[in-house]
Amino acid sequence: MTRDKAAGTPILGSLRSAADGTGIVRMENRFDTDIDDVWSALTDPVRLGRWIGRVEGDLRLGGEFHRRFFASGSEGTGRVDACEPPRRLLVTLDPGQPDENVIEVMLAADGGGTSLVWEERGLPRDKLAAFGAGIQIHVEDLAAHLTGGEPCDADARWDQLQPGYEVLAPHAG
Repeated sequence: MTRDKAAGTPILGSLRSAADGTGIVRMENRFDTDIDDVWSALTDPVRLGRWIGRVEGDLRLGGEFHRRFFASGSEGTGRVDACEPPRRLLVTLDPGQPDENVIEVMLAADGGGTSLVWEERGLPRDKLAAFGAGIQIHVEDLAAHLTGGEPCDADARWDQLQPGYEVLAPHAG
């Protein structure tokens, strides 16, 4: 985790370019709850609806779903490509579309808590800073949910985070 010196805002993520020219956002965080609680928050449609948005459909391995995320307004389809409770979830968003990307979430028990790594791959490099801020908002909303809180004001939080991610973004050239 780094800290944006200008705003004092903790940056949970890192940004990098993949060999295929797309971008990757990686978030890391730790939650003071057990791995089963975090897994449930990531895979139970009712709990997803409390922190990330509406997710409906077949959430089993190979299943397809429809999503609408609160913070970003992202809407589309998805497919569950790997589901290894309670450690690993891999989904493809907008499969077969030009903006297809992959989210992989990995969990590990960490003392009395849980460590999370959230990696999103296949992103447009010229928009990595925006994706970094948006994905961090999702991770922060998950943390708030796990402690009984509500999702943040995504627009205000994005304005705080985005400059820090601009500094981290690889040049598109």
